[in-house]
Amino acid sequence: MTTRSWRTVAVVAGWQAAVSLCYYALFSATTYFRGEFGLSRTLIGVLTAVATLGYTLNLFPSGAAVDGFGERRVMLVAVGVLAVSVALIGLAPTPLVLFAAAFLLGVSYAPGMPASNRAILSSAPSGKESSAMGLKQVGVTAGSGAASLLVAGVAAVATWRWGFGVIAVLAGGYALVFAVGYEGTSGSGEWTLPDVQSFGQNRAYVLVVLAGLFVGATIFTTVGYTLLYADELLGLSPVAAGIVLAAVQAAGSAGRLGAGSLADRLGGGARAAATVTGGQAVVATGAFTLLGVGAVPQSVALAALLVLGVSILGSTGVYYSCLTALVPRNEVGAASAGGQTAINVGGLLFPPAFGYLADTAGYAAGWLLLAGCAGLLVIVLAAVRRSVGRGV
Repeated sequence: MTTRSWRTVAVVAGWQAAVSLCYYALFSATTYFRGEFGLSRTLIGVLTAVATLGYTLNLFPSGAAVDGFGERRVMLVAVGVLAVSVALIGLAPTPLVLFAAAFLLGVSYAPGMPASNRAILSSAPSGKESSAMGLKQVGVTAGSGAASLLVAGVAAVATWRWGFGVIAVLAGGYALVFAVGYEGTSGSGEWTLPDVQSFGQNRAYVLVVLAGLFVGATIFTTVGYTLLYADELLGLSPVAAGIVLAAVQAAGSAGRLGAGSLADRLGGGARAAATVTGGQAVVATGAFTLLGVGAVPQSVALAALLVLGVSILGSTGVYYSCLTALVPRNEVGAASAGGQTAINVGGLLFPPAFGYLADTAGYAAGWLLLAGCAGLLVIVLAAVRRSVGRGV
């Protein structure tokens, strides 16, 4: 049985960082993919959407596996296959192989949220669930930020392909650490897909899932295009653009820690988490709008990107705290899959749309699209607060 302690939470957060290091390496190499494979901005969006599609298709099967067999076994398999997937991307000789490896990367990343959310709820000290969830979600931004630095750093002295090899080795190494350091909890012993209709009777849960669509639209697109925006519009070198993406991810880490702590101070639970997430969405709406007004000074654009890190990239911890507070503990895996599916649908639809707008009308039009998504997120989260307040 897993011990409730911050040490165990840290082991889970480390696992989240390791798998995110693999998955977000794809987003950290978009500039290099354009140069080596001749991909347009639109095709870069399609590439990230292919990874997201694999991720999405395996979410409910992964959630069922977590609830059926416990999270530890699923987490070990996932990090192992991710290490293989990222190595294949580094070896890809053609765009077709690159796209196929990206799909496998997404499939193997799918257990991440269902498994790690269950692990956090099993290991967090009592009354600190939102803070623990925020710390775990820092693993996402820490891993993706590290991916940006590793890919750019290794590319500066060798090639981006070697960067992917280093990431594969690091992920494989942490699999051994996790195997020793995390005991896990048992499942039901059966693999059965969840009864989605029962979740549909929970109005607040349905609204949180709807909010996930706009969370995914804004986060996946921001992460997917920050590198290209900094390189192509702000005039930074690929290495400097990679540092910008890493800084945005670091800001997201700070936002997740702060948001989780604030939600706990507000009393915890779904209503407090929805309140904090809604506030972050308001700030993100302003930052996206600023980037969308047209040509802005480089320093202002960089500041706006950092604000997006703290706000929208920093919102996922409290988003999952809100979602998991609305369902029974033994259904957390499946419920998390529902929320993550909505996030991924946003990640499927909006990055290609952003890329198309950037190709045809300029980056400003793409940022305004995301401003609209963030504004809709504010509206949906306000409805979540009302639903939770009425107890429906």
